[in-house]
Amino acid sequence: MTETLAIVGAGHAAGQLVASLVMGGYEGQIVLFGNESVAPYQRPPLSKKYLQGELPAERLLLKPESFYPDNGVELHLNEPVTAIDIESRSLQYGDGQTLRWDKLVFATGSRVTQLPVPGAESSGVHYLRSIADVDAIRAAFAPGKRLLIIGGGYIGLEVAAVGVAAELDVALVEIAPRLLSRVASPQLSEFYLDVHRNAGVDIQLSTGVERIEPHDNGLRVTLNDDRSIDTDLIVIGIGVSAETTLAASAGLKVDNGILVDEHCQTSAADVFAIGDCTNHPNPLLEKRLRLESVPNALAQGRCAAATILGAPKAYAEIPWFWSDQYDLKLQMVGLTDGYDDTVIRGDMAARKFACFYLRDGVLIGVDAVNSPKEFMLSKPAIAAGARIPTDVLADPDASLKDAATLWPGV
Repeated sequence: MTETLAIVGAGHAAGQLVASLVMGGYEGQIVLFGNESVAPYQRPPLSKKYLQGELPAERLLLKPESFYPDNGVELHLNEPVTAIDIESRSLQYGDGQTLRWDKLVFATGSRVTQLPVPGAESSGVHYLRSIADVDAIRAAFAPGKRLLIIGGGYIGLEVAAVGVAAELDVALVEIAPRLLSRVASPQLSEFYLDVHRNAGVDIQLSTGVERIEPHDNGLRVTLNDDRSIDTDLIVIGIGVSAETTLAASAGLKVDNGILVDEHCQTSAADVFAIGDCTNHPNPLLEKRLRLESVPNALAQGRCAAATILGAPKAYAEIPWFWSDQYDLKLQMVGLTDGYDDTVIRGDMAARKFACFYLRDGVLIGVDAVNSPKEFMLSKPAIAAGARIPTDVLADPDASLKDAATLWPGV
C-alpha cells in the first residue's frame, strides 16, 4: 500500500523538500497544504526586486506550477490545515475535510510580530510577509507619497531603499538606540544609518509608537515622545516568531520552535519539521538554533528528504544570510552573539568592507559589504573555529585563506 506524506506549509522549505523527494524517487503520495493561493515561492525578493516591480510573480516560483501535477504531487492551496491528531495520524484541512497520513512534515515557517498599539489594524498599515502583502504595499507606492517604516531591521531597511528608489518621502522609526541592534556591530549600524540618511530617509532612533489613527486622508502616528508623524502608508517590520500553534496543539515538543534532531525528526515518530519553525541542533556551533534563513530552509528540506528516503544525513552547516539595499550587497555568515572584538577590513567610505567578529580570539562571524571574497573565505574559517590574528584580518592584502590554514582551530 502506498504511503501518504503530508506537508503542512508551502514555503521555501516545503518546496525544497518536494523537489528533493521527487529527485530521489520517492514512491509515496505527497500532499502539500498551503495557506496562500500560490505554489511554493521565494520570499527574499518580496522586499527587494518584487516590491520594486522588477520581478514578475511567476519568477518567484521555486518550480513551475505544472511541476507538481506532473510529478503526482497533490496541492491544496488556500486550504490551511486546522487540526492534527498524531495518535490517529490524521489531519483536518479546509472546510473540515480529513486526510490520513503515514508521515508528516511541519513546514509552517514564521509569523510576523504584530505592533501592539491602538490603530495598528487601520487601513494603510501593512506587514510584509507574502505576495499579497507586497501587492497591497506596491499599489500605494507613488512618487511623493509619504511612507513610514516602523522597525530598523533588514526588512525595514530594504523597504526604505525601495521607497527611495520609487521617489517616496520615506521616514523610519526604531525603538532601539541604533539600527540592526540585535544582529550587527555598532560600526555596521552607523554605516547603514549614514547610508540611509544620505539617501534622504528620515530616521528616528530610540523612538516608539504609541498609536495610529486616520488623519486627513492618511494616517497620524503618535510617538512615545508626544511628537507625531503624518503619512500615507505604513510598513511594520518588527520581527517574526516561529509558527508552532499546530505543532504545540498536536503535542509535539516546542521551545522557541518545534524541537527536532539532526535529521529534522520531531518528538513524534514519522513526524518531521523543517525551516523557520524549527529549533534544531548545530554541531558546528555546539548549540541549538532557530533560524529565519532561506539557506537553512533549503538545507533542512534536503535533510528531511534524505531521512524520508532512507538515506539520512545529519544537518550541520554554518548559517548565512544576505540583504540588498541600494547598491550594497551585504552577505553575512556565522552568528555574532557574544562577540568581544570586531575588526574592519577595507574602506567603509568606499562602501566596500568586511566586519569580522571574534570571541576569545576565534572568528565567529563576518558581515561583508560588497566584499564577496571575504564572505566566501570566512565560511570555512568559521566552521573550523579559526584563530586569525587581528592584524591579518585588518590587512586587505593578507590572504584569509592562508591565514585560516596557518591558524586553525583552538
